[in-house]
Amino acid sequence: MNPFLVQDPKQKARRLARALISDMLVYHPEKRQQGIRDGTLPQLFKDEIEKSWQEYVEQVGKELAESTPFWTEGLNEILAGGNKLF
Repeated sequence: MNPFLVQDPKQKARRLARALISDMLVYHPEKRQQGIRDGTLPQLFKDEIEKSWQEYVEQVGKELAESTPFWTEGLNEILAGGNKLF
């Protein structure tokens, strides 16, 4: 069996988390800049984060979503620009 055709659920979950969070930046770049500048990023993106989290859980399953750090890592690395805000 070709290892490149095997879909590792954890790899899929990590990629999906990063894609969903990256989409937030694509659609709201000014909002992100304001949130980082003012220190209000979690509050400003509350609705987007909740909506994307629901999509994430729906696609990867509640157990995998809650037992891995991919979502929080993505929020901190991508949305918060490497700061640990989430």
